[in-house]
Amino acid sequence: MNIYLAVKALHVISSVLLVGTGFGSAFYMYFANRTQSIPVISNVTRFVVRADWWFTTPAAVFQPVSGVWLAHMAGWPWSTPWLAGALSLYVLAGACWLPVVWLQLRLAKMAETAFRDGSSTLPQKYWQYAKLWEWLGYPAFIAMVAVYFLMVLKPA
Repeated sequence: MNIYLAVKALHVISSVLLVGTGFGSAFYMYFANRTQSIPVISNVTRFVVRADWWFTTPAAVFQPVSGVWLAHMAGWPWSTPWLAGALSLYVLAGACWLPVVWLQLRLAKMAETAFRDGSSTLPQKYWQYAKLWEWLGYPAFIAMVAVYFLMVLKPA
């Protein structure tokens, strides 16, 4: 078996997990928040946190490691514009994602506390964090879509 192709296949699969889980989590949390139902929000935020730990985090770690290795093995210099652009966009997405992880943990905790206490509303801080969580997701997602295009098209 060709190790380069095996790592490339794992790189592609992990990129799908990374972006797909991120988009799916954003989709469900966005719509769960609009229900304003504490049981729904509590459940969804709990599973979003799990999905990030189980799928997104390992893929986010594997992506740069496998990508750097693949670029090295293929002989791509770091100065190659599409490669430098993809790495820069990945760093941008990561800079948005790290605070999102922190926010998700806080959102899940607030929703769980409200659910457990039988509260009829979530604290105002929840909605402030949810808005920030949402707004950090947009540039991260756009950056990752751009990374896909750069990796596939490899423009000069």
